[in-house]
Amino acid sequence: MKFIEIGIGNTWIVRTETELEDGSEFEERGIKGTIIFESFYLRIWIFKTVVIIDLKEGIKKMKKKRNSLKLVLGIQSK
Repeated sequence: MKFIEIGIGNTWIVRTETELEDGSEFEERGIKGTIIFESFYLRIWIFKTVVIIDLKEGIKKMKKKRNSLKLVLGIQSK
């Protein structure tokens, strides 16, 4: 699964995060590989609260252990 994200708060303004089948993940600068569209999302992370508005899964709210400030638009890809 790949996540192509554009926004503030990540390591790079534009990045591709790839999750492998074993659960590990890595990120790369820019857009990498082909995009097979699965979903579009907006992620708002304010301190320990994360709100995700996803076309496929709807609205989700979760708590994280670390504080961060992020505003990210993303595409989920196969």
